[in-house]
Amino acid sequence: MAGIHKPRRGSLAYKPRKRAKKETPRQRSWPDSDEAKPLGFVGYKAGMTHVIAKDNRKNSPTSGLEIFVPVTVIDAPPMVIAGFRAYTNGYGGKRTSIEGWAKELSKDLKRRTKPPKERDQDRDIKNLEENLDNISDIRLLVHTQPRLTSLSKKVPDIVEVAMGGEIRERFEFVKEHLGRGIKADEILQENSLADVTSVTKGKGFQGIIKRYGVRKQQRKASKGRRHMGSGGAWKPSYKLWSEPLPGQLGYHTRTEFNKGIIKLGDDGREVTPRGGFLRYGNVRGSYILVKGSIPGPVKRVIRINNPRRPAGEINLEIKSINTGSKQGV
Repeated sequence: MAGIHKPRRGSLAYKPRKRAKKETPRQRSWPDSDEAKPLGFVGYKAGMTHVIAKDNRKNSPTSGLEIFVPVTVIDAPPMVIAGFRAYTNGYGGKRTSIEGWAKELSKDLKRRTKPPKERDQDRDIKNLEENLDNISDIRLLVHTQPRLTSLSKKVPDIVEVAMGGEIRERFEFVKEHLGRGIKADEILQENSLADVTSVTKGKGFQGIIKRYGVRKQQRKASKGRRHMGSGGAWKPSYKLWSEPLPGQLGYHTRTEFNKGIIKLGDDGREVTPRGGFLRYGNVRGSYILVKGSIPGPVKRVIRINNPRRPAGEINLEIKSINTGSKQGV
């Protein structure tokens, strides 16, 4: 007789399941890198399609064959390096020591934040150079350019991005690129791995059946079927954290590790289907093809960063990209 296998009903992962504070996800940790460049990029999710690609992985069961690969298209206009932050090591962690902004900033950025009115780029760069011995980290303040996409919004999203290399190399990068744009192909590489972070699709207040996958009560249950069988003991007279309870489902910040970057392109017409992507439109400029699906609905801000736990390999040679209509005809 086969053994009884009954896993626990209701996953306790990702507790507490609260709504994300911001739609622009926050990055809390960064991998080490010897190359002096940003360790991440920001784009907007446009939709999904599929490609036919040749599998060049040696140990793959489909090695040498053409396979069907679902991909997500990310609209990736160049990011603008609007400023920088220099940190020193403090008692409770890193503390902001010097903050500088580019002299010329986009008018749209002033809708998102209020940079200093009196900005002196040369003075900030000189101040940073004089204090390099006390600086432990330098990070970039970058913002997106939604005007270059099919989105209706014009207010950019601003994030902080870490850099690789030594402190002196980071300073030289800031000195050269402050106030300029940077493309995805200057940061990411084709046939490489990356971590994708975004806020998932929000589904509101839901019960425990949909939220945790708990089994429904039997048909003859007298007090309803879509609830817990027991709310716990009378003593102690409080709810346990491990009990599945109704609440928020979705709109959580989630990271998927080791997603494959299949292609980086500059002409969005190569991936835009006939009639455009549903609820998004056309991809006008640069784009990123990521293997598989990623969290969040279309138009959502997507952060693509260097992998923190690199594992596996990806080596796909694209033969064709499907641009058929996504309208259901």
